[in-house]
Amino acid sequence: MTWFTGILLYVLIWWILLFMVLPWGARPPEEPEPGHEPGAPARPMLLRKAVVTTLLAAVVWLVVYAGIRLEVVTFEATFGPKE
Repeated sequence: MTWFTGILLYVLIWWILLFMVLPWGARPPEEPEPGHEPGAPARPMLLRKAVVTTLLAAVVWLVVYAGIRLEVVTFEATFGPKE
């Protein structure tokens, strides 16, 4: 895996995990103001969710990286052997 592929893989994992983490703790306001979306969270806590996403993405990326380096996961069956 090249450094570019590693960064690209991390970014993809990060975005997928972000969409999984966004609903955590999202509670709509009890009395929404007129003109505001009633389903929008009262306290979205985006910074906390970004930090959690970054840490989870690092762990998932390390597992995927180890699987590729230890050849648990190979792409030769799909793309053919290197020549």
